[in-house]
Amino acid sequence: MQSFTIHTGVVATLDRANVDTDQIIPKQFLKRIERTGFGQFLFYDWRFEDDGTTPNPDFELNQPHLDSASILIARKNFGSGSSREHAVWALDDYGFRAVIAPSFADIFFNNCFKNGVLPIVLDEKHIDEIFKRAATPSYELTVNLQDQTVEDTNGLKLAFEIDPSRKHNLLLGLDDIAETLQLEEKISAYEEARTW
Repeated sequence: MQSFTIHTGVVATLDRANVDTDQIIPKQFLKRIERTGFGQFLFYDWRFEDDGTTPNPDFELNQPHLDSASILIARKNFGSGSSREHAVWALDDYGFRAVIAPSFADIFFNNCFKNGVLPIVLDEKHIDEIFKRAATPSYELTVNLQDQTVEDTNGLKLAFEIDPSRKHNLLLGLDDIAETLQLEEKISAYEEARTW
């Protein structure tokens, strides 16, 4: 898993509440078991016209200045619906390193940490302020996980909360398996000493 320390990136806004995992990555694209290749299908039903190939010019992420966006700002209850981990895989594969919203669905929130995407909860008034500022093309934010801050170059600086163990794992790029493997010597010693 890729570590997360400090990230500066272009902000894309998704002015929709209750975005569910089927909207993030529709079910017909869940036939793979690899974690890569899902980014091309992110928000598929919104990003493309009915033919499935023509970009929808009205969809937020299809604006040319958002080609390199890596921070997504959304409304409340982002990631609701089914528990598919593919939703986070799609966001990550597309290039998003952080998602900022007033609230997240629990399973989606947990899946973000397991896959190196930082979900940040901010008050709605702060989300509203970021939406206003992001009306400027190529607006950027810097997310500093060590300091637990989100800021821009125009005076905005916001603090966010994060569980210390999740912060530690993200800073070091440890998913559940990598965290367990840190104890490999102790596990091996236990297995060797155990009598069957």
